[in-house]
Amino acid sequence: MTTKYKNVYINDVATVVGPYEYKGPLSKRFDKHYEDMYFGCDSLECAEVKLMSDSIDLVLKKAKQEKSDVDLFIAGDLQNQITASCYTALKLERPFLGIYSACATNTEGLLLGANFIESKMADNVLVSVSSHNMVSEKQFRNPTEYGGPKPGTATFTATGGASCLLTNKKGKVKIESSTIGIPIDMAQTDPLHMGSVMAPAAAYTINKHLSDLDRTVDDYDLILTGDLGIFGKEILRDYIKSEYSIDLKDKYNDCGVMLYDLKKQKEVQAGGSGPVCSALVVYSDIIKKLEEGQLKRVLYVATGALFNPTMVFQKENILSIAHAISLESVL
Repeated sequence: MTTKYKNVYINDVATVVGPYEYKGPLSKRFDKHYEDMYFGCDSLECAEVKLMSDSIDLVLKKAKQEKSDVDLFIAGDLQNQITASCYTALKLERPFLGIYSACATNTEGLLLGANFIESKMADNVLVSVSSHNMVSEKQFRNPTEYGGPKPGTATFTATGGASCLLTNKKGKVKIESSTIGIPIDMAQTDPLHMGSVMAPAAAYTINKHLSDLDRTVDDYDLILTGDLGIFGKEILRDYIKSEYSIDLKDKYNDCGVMLYDLKKQKEVQAGGSGPVCSALVVYSDIIKKLEEGQLKRVLYVATGALFNPTMVFQKENILSIAHAISLESVL
């Protein structure tokens, strides 16, 4: 499903990161960072709540808005039952929709918010995501204390919180259109190679978006996927060309590759992942370039792996999904 919008704008964005993200190439563009993984909290789970809460406080301050100005709060994360989002919503005290599309959660939130604004059901919608490396490792793999080795195809869950305030008031960047993806099953079973799992979903959604709007790759200055990593990035290039005859040319990049310095930060292996991964890159870097007119139109395609450990242990296939948002400079 692809939808075009006339009156959905980005009021402001905010990003908060942990120590690994701050060591990456975008360090100076984040709004706030922490030097450790607890952020003064008693548990890692509560630390993730703080990440999302901090990003909300920052975006409202930057936009000169109060909590009461938010008509709807949409948020998601990787914790069981999206707990980080729920506890953040408790503090915010605004109408709340909790969502989950794994690492594709941010674009899901943005397109839902855009539809609420375009239909005039809301004037201001706050969209937030978070993830925490050690919380995710505890849930989806083994606790990091076990010291279990991982293959080079594994990605590194980003630690951070990111928020975007959507509005119907004209701004420098608008959400021009969106495409909702579908679950894809390519018979992949390796939870330590998410790039191979998610690349086909990204290909499907990119093709769907372009065909629905009668566009080509050349209609965009940049096409970004969420977090395929270095291996998934190349799989997508090959797969989308063979399956849909789409050549991404030099217009394509992946947020999981952009968030870290992969040559120096060996611990991140194939690159970044997690709901906040793509949001950190888009909000800290891409939005700024759109505001300044360096980029005119960007297709942002976040990708997610839809699985849990139980399904993996039962040898079930890992499903994937990708949702797309077209961001456009209003200059």
